Amino acid sequence: MAKYKIKREFFPFSHFKPPIGKKFLRMAVPHMKTPKYIYRDKELDVIRHEIESYDGEKIECFLISPKSIEDSAPCLIYIHGGGFVLAAAGYHYKNAMRYAKEVGCKVWFVNYRLAPEYPHPVFFEDCYAAMCGAYDNAEILGIDTSRIGIGGDSAGSTLAVGVCMMAKDRKHPVKFAFQMLPYPYLDARNNSESCKKYTDTPMWNSTLSSRITPMTNIDRSRPDYVYYSPVEAESFDALPPAYIETAEFDCLHDDGILYAEKLRAAGIDVVLNETQGTMHGFDIMQNAKTTKKALAERILFMKRRFCSI
Repeated sequence: MAKYKIKREFFPFSHFKPPIGKKFLRMAVPHMKTPKYIYRDKELDVIRHEIESYDGEKIECFLISPKSIEDSAPCLIYIHGGGFVLAAAGYHYKNAMRYAKEVGCKVWFVNYRLAPEYPHPVFFEDCYAAMCGAYDNAEILGIDTSRIGIGGDSAGSTLAVGVCMMAKDRKHPVKFAFQMLPYPYLDARNNSESCKKYTDTPMWNSTLSSRITPMTNIDRSRPDYVYYSPVEAESFDALPPAYIETAEFDCLHDDGILYAEKLRAAGIDVVLNETQGTMHGFDIMQNAKTTKKALAERILFMKRRFCSI
């Protein structure tokens, strides 16, 4: 692992490779519970909701709101990463709580169903249903429908971009204020230069990416395949402005760069933040200086976008 100049502030995760496989998932996922501390923050109100998905099943969403928030508030729809197979981790909740407090918005935190038990397109349809649930119940939830942003890290970015594309294709009235995409997975072809180079990097690498695809049961012949690999879309018109953040030693580094190029070519505003000395999922180390700086950049982008509307 020493061949990668990852900053020491990310130890021990700078040496961790998750043993992704069906056996590991069967053991690990049931223990990935929502942390109770989300209810203990004195600055936040947290309410659990259930939203009906496309197949009649219920999915869990949390509305995280600053106690002093206005009645009709901006809202971030937040979709956690985890390769479509792992539940939200503690740092996902901590990031969401910080976004709520420092952006000054409500956060609609989506716990979609996971592969391989629920293969494609279930996780996309769950996230789309969650977005519709927030939009349709905006008055009850205290959400201003003209100020809704969407974001997520890694596979959560795939789902966030996918929901933007689904909303456009299905002619949903939502007009997203932005898409906020840290170290996104956006190119399912898995053949970029960074994928070829980073086959054994910590936290995530292209070897693990290749294991995930069979678990999701993705079918490249389906018309909705493009949501799983957004850079392969034919058109990027009418997508929202984007904040895209890359990690230096990450097989997905080039996904973010390519998506930024495609959006800019379509005339869409992009803020590109290429972090240095980082690996995929680096913000799991919440107290690292680089993490704090990256979170500050994400928060600044979201605040500016919400204020511009």
